[in-house]
Amino acid sequence: MPFSFRRASLASLGVMLALSAPAAMQAFAQETPPAAEAPAKPVDPAAVIATVNGKPITEGDLQVAESDLDQQFSRLPAEQRRAAALSAVIEIRLLAGEAEAKGLDKNPDFQRRMEFLKDRALHSEVVEKEVSKAITDDEIRARYDKEIAAAPPVNEVHARHILVKTKEEAEAIIKQLDGGAKFEDLAKEKSSDPGSGANGGDLGYFGPGQMVPEFEKAAFALEPGSYTKEPVKTQFGWHIIKVEDKRTQQPPAFDQVKAQIRSLLLRDKYFELVKSLRGNAKVDVTDPDLKKAVDQIDQSK
Repeated sequence: MPFSFRRASLASLGVMLALSAPAAMQAFAQETPPAAEAPAKPVDPAAVIATVNGKPITEGDLQVAESDLDQQFSRLPAEQRRAAALSAVIEIRLLAGEAEAKGLDKNPDFQRRMEFLKDRALHSEVVEKEVSKAITDDEIRARYDKEIAAAPPVNEVHARHILVKTKEEAEAIIKQLDGGAKFEDLAKEKSSDPGSGANGGDLGYFGPGQMVPEFEKAAFALEPGSYTKEPVKTQFGWHIIKVEDKRTQQPPAFDQVKAQIRSLLLRDKYFELVKSLRGNAKVDVTDPDLKKAVDQIDQSK
């Protein structure tokens, strides 16, 4: 396992906002972004592009398919994606025709599923048309300003370190530093941390909770320009720590967290709408235990 005593940071506002938004409402980033494409030309949704046993497939049908199957086709270039979507629609139409010919569409389980899929599609339509599109840039900016104002200041330190296996090695390095040796040179020569050693032990800036406790306590206790006069022991070995600078952590830029802020607003507006509709609706759950569980879920939203 690669050496790392740095803890995963949850301190940045961007991470907090991302974690606070429901996964189902967030856009999942691709590992490799698709290549830039020319803007799509306007098309007539009613234009027929193919037929299957005499039944037309229109541009509108293809657009729906591309949108619904986007996760499968997102990495394909535009023309390949279009062809793949059409091929999928043809297969779907062929098998749907076969299902109807065998009366599978009359099956009660299928009918219930179709009713649920219709409701889910209408649910998505309301979210898109009535909730998502109602969010303005001014609202996003106002929420950003509110989150920044409410976030407590976080102090950071810029530190270097030298990691060795034994206390005796660390004490010998401290003596060299006391004698005038450069910290960066000793880190390059003696540190066993492959991540920072080659860079003079430089760890960059970090805040509370990002390092193991013993290391963090020692680093935050130092003044800029000073180093630990006693070796610091952690699970990784013995450290000599030098602090270069201290500062207050800067909040993320608006553009950096705009998408996460929008997700927060979408979540809030969605649940406001649901709460309003639930308040005017008659909802009865016949099983008492199930009703209790549903109520607990609703109260947590």
